[in-house]
Amino acid sequence: MTLDFREKMQNEAVRFVTYNVSFASSKFSNYKIRANNILVEANKGPEAPSLKDVVAKETAELLEQRQRLSVRDLAKKFEKGLNTATKLSHEAKWREVSDRCVLLKKLMVLLESLKGRMVGQNKDEVEEAISMVETLADQLSQREGELLHEKSEVKKLAILLKKASEDAKKVVEEERACARAKTESARAAVQRVLQAFHEHEKLSRSQEKQKDFQELMREVQEARRIKMLHQPSRVMDMEHELQALCIQYAEKSLSSVQLRKELESHRTLKENKNQLYELEGLECLGSSLHIIPREDAAPDISTCSIQWYRIQPEGNKKEVIPGATKSVYAPEPFDVGRFVLAEIVMGVESITLATTGPIEPAAGLGSYVEALLRKHETEFNVVVVRMNGENHVSNSIHAFHVGRLTIKLSKGKTILAREFYSSSMKLCGARGGGNAAAQAIFWQAKQGLSFTLAFQSERERNAAMMLARRFAFDCNITLAGPDERASAGT
Repeated sequence: MTLDFREKMQNEAVRFVTYNVSFASSKFSNYKIRANNILVEANKGPEAPSLKDVVAKETAELLEQRQRLSVRDLAKKFEKGLNTATKLSHEAKWREVSDRCVLLKKLMVLLESLKGRMVGQNKDEVEEAISMVETLADQLSQREGELLHEKSEVKKLAILLKKASEDAKKVVEEERACARAKTESARAAVQRVLQAFHEHEKLSRSQEKQKDFQELMREVQEARRIKMLHQPSRVMDMEHELQALCIQYAEKSLSSVQLRKELESHRTLKENKNQLYELEGLECLGSSLHIIPREDAAPDISTCSIQWYRIQPEGNKKEVIPGATKSVYAPEPFDVGRFVLAEIVMGVESITLATTGPIEPAAGLGSYVEALLRKHETEFNVVVVRMNGENHVSNSIHAFHVGRLTIKLSKGKTILAREFYSSSMKLCGARGGGNAAAQAIFWQAKQGLSFTLAFQSERERNAAMMLARRFAFDCNITLAGPDERASAGT
């Protein structure tokens, strides 16, 4: 019963295929097998559509109508499966190869059934198609073997990679453990070195303190010995007497200067009763000389032309002080031992005002400068008032370094100017007037770079000028003001 049913179904399938298939030619296309089992259709001239195309078209219609498989559909599925196999994993490839084997077997059965129904040349075409399918089956089996071999190689490689990963993890853990041990050992060594360094530092400090203490003890003993050799009460009495004498000398000096000025003013009044102005201020280094009116009817001094001069005590030759054209002038070290004269021009008339005596040195300035000369460099705190003739906005503290070879102006680590002593360098007192003229100097470091600097006191200002001129003189350079030349022996 079952065998009869199967034979009936095969006959029915053959009847449907032969009934619906119409061949455009009387034979199948010719195919050639080249190397590596590649099928190639022989080239021909322009002919009618090949039997393969006709079969494909008719089988497509059968799929839509009867939902049956044809040779063309199986070929398309095989090609699609080949393209997809390159993108899938090895397991998927293996499953698709198995499916293609089943499809090829079904195709072989179908072609065998067609072979029994064909006669003549059509039968030869079917036999040729069967040989082509067998060739495809051989290629598929070969590919199956390659996939099996590749699968085994991949499994081996996976095993090797897994083992290598485990070995690498072990090596990394061992290296980490070794690195940790070395790090701990290095930390311990650093701690030991630091501890030894701190102990050595403490020991050296204790030794230095002991040395300082011993030195202090020796100084104390020496002071005690000197104190025992002298009478303390007598020394104290002498110190008080010296202080009293110094005070009396200062008072006498001021009174003598005042008396001399009064005598000079009386003498000038007798000589010129119409004198409109006079000089005010101490005639010594560190002070300022001011031209003030004696009468309310005197013209405004700012409308007059003023020029200051130096005069040697033994001669009457006037030496112009360049830049000193204001009503205020602060004497500088060049003026010590000389008379200072101011000439006031009002139209066609002129008035001359002079100091009553030479400018006197500042008390203690000489010994202070001699002490600074022993140093290689001396630093003064200054404020930059003007730079290159223009007012300087910032009032921050700068450092003015006077050295044996160079003069430097800096602020922190920033150096504004640093120059060696040269003929292009100029240094003199500030001659622009003002109440702070006695504390300011003009310094031209080089051509195109100049500063007006204000010191903390008149003593530092004059000491800086004297120190710089002494060091420059040792370098055969004479420091003076612009358009000015110092006299020999100053």
